[in-house]
Amino acid sequence: MRTLAFFNNKGGVGKTTLLYHLAWMFSDMGKRVLVADFDPQANLTSMFLPEQELEKLWDPDNERHQSVMASLRPIIRGLGDIEPAPCRSIGRNILLIPGDLGLSNFESNLSEAWGKCLDRQEPAFRITSSLYRIILQAAADFSANLVLIDVGPNFGAINRAGLISADSVIIPMAPDLFSIQGLRNLGPTLKTWRGEWATRLSLNPAVDLALPEAKMEPLGYVVIQFGIRDSRPVSAYEKWARRIPSTFREKILELPKDGATSTVNDSNCLGLLKHYRSLMPMAMEARKPIFHLKPA
Repeated sequence: MRTLAFFNNKGGVGKTTLLYHLAWMFSDMGKRVLVADFDPQANLTSMFLPEQELEKLWDPDNERHQSVMASLRPIIRGLGDIEPAPCRSIGRNILLIPGDLGLSNFESNLSEAWGKCLDRQEPAFRITSSLYRIILQAAADFSANLVLIDVGPNFGAINRAGLISADSVIIPMAPDLFSIQGLRNLGPTLKTWRGEWATRLSLNPAVDLALPEAKMEPLGYVVIQFGIRDSRPVSAYEKWARRIPSTFREKILELPKDGATSTVNDSNCLGLLKHYRSLMPMAMEARKPIFHLKPA
């Protein structure tokens, strides 16, 4: 089983939309895909589920939300460990761990636990590894071939807990200044988290507790909303697109710059996706990937 997280600390680059479509693509290929929505905005969950189901999922009058928060509630209240996630089946091959706007309330627990791991406190390790163990349990029950994790666009404790659960990280980005700056911030942060978690792993007092390895191997980047005119990038994006290969190589892979300026020929570029304009809103309204849409 492979676990992939999709992350960029710059928002609005199509991260969640990309993950949604890849989940359906892998499903169409016969892969069993577990999708974990660990972004407190829960946009991925709203893509998969109709509004009436979301109302039941997040009913403010029902304390037992049928989302990731149901799994975390005992550990947040200090009354036990995680519970099995109340997953939702999407088609035949997709299983969703629904997100929840209330997940942001778990941020302080994770932040505090990260420090307490250095004191060899077992409850701190249980809190820090909670998202990983929720994934592990759901993936085993579903016999998942692949896990896709969505997290928010920030360097907070929730994202750290989600990302250390991943074998690999895919970085969606746009050819603009903000995405380039995001790469410069992301590389050092992933390196720091790997090192800090390695230190904590060596202090783990509970040998029977399943803990993530925090591999977070950068698989590459995907350029989204790439302006196309006559099969070439429009000039507004071109100068930023030329900077992506060398910045990714230097800041994410920690390798010397090689002078590459073309995303098309860059081995670290996993794909160039054009802006599909009106197709995407139609797909979201139908709650289908764009490649499942049919003419009326």
